[in-house]
Amino acid sequence: MVYNEIGKTGMQVSNLGFGASSLGGVFHSIKEAEGIQAVFTAIEHGINFIDVSPYYGHLKAETILGKALKDIPRDKYYLSTKVGRYGKDGKNIWDYSAKRATESVYESMERLNIDHIDLINVHDVEFQGDMEGGLQKIVDETLPALVELRKKGVVGHVGITDLQPENLRWVIEHTEPGTVESVLCFCHYSLNDEMLLDYLDFFEQNNVGVINASPFSMGLLSQRGAPDWHPAPESLKEACKKAATYCQEKGYPIEKLAVQYSTSLNPRIATTLFSSANPQNVLKNIAYVNEPVDEQLVKEVQAIIGNQMRVRWKNS
Repeated sequence: MVYNEIGKTGMQVSNLGFGASSLGGVFHSIKEAEGIQAVFTAIEHGINFIDVSPYYGHLKAETILGKALKDIPRDKYYLSTKVGRYGKDGKNIWDYSAKRATESVYESMERLNIDHIDLINVHDVEFQGDMEGGLQKIVDETLPALVELRKKGVVGHVGITDLQPENLRWVIEHTEPGTVESVLCFCHYSLNDEMLLDYLDFFEQNNVGVINASPFSMGLLSQRGAPDWHPAPESLKEACKKAATYCQEKGYPIEKLAVQYSTSLNPRIATTLFSSANPQNVLKNIAYVNEPVDEQLVKEVQAIIGNQMRVRWKNS
């Protein structure tokens, strides 16, 4: 396992991070005991960065993760969670107000069985961009509330997350330097989309660390294929399916190539998050990361994806 610093935070994190969304049954139902064991397995094998959100499974992911964390020494991991996006009774709820953000931090700490959050993020800022006040509300209200908690020592560092990297840039451009210490962007540094590279210089110039998520592009880059709910256009799904078949014929699972690509070819990205509630899948992905990537196969796969590279979709 390789360890990189997230920006200027001092947090040296494993280049493969544990995304705890699966603990909330986001992708399919899980067995709680198995999910807890997946967390133990990740920590025991060198992963030291865990990311979660109250939105995942509508509190379920944080709750199950908290049951695991109470039995793990606090110095063994960095914990990242989020504010702003929630759910109740199967419905999405967005609330980026300062009051709700502050309340959410303390509620998350209780569920997670911790008394300090290493990194607190504003979750999927684009949704506030579609509401009254737009992204300016993130700048004027949400982030100042989190900075106040940082001053009090309740949280260590403050970040923002989104699918759309241009939104991350806009927020940073409109805040005081040092307010935003990290960004988390998903599905834009993977075999089919390396758009995040266009923004690395900007983030570095602003001392902002970069966290990548979803090396499998939410299932596009898998032998099983994208789930029915995946928002990508059919043309991109078909291109990724052809790429997966090609890798299978080569005896090199596309999942292996995907996670290797996202974790090994650009040290400017501190960590890449994957999610699994299955201990064996955790071990498999760690093994992948510890092997060298086949760079020639990367080129061949990206040639198959062809004009579908960087094809985008809207968050949902």
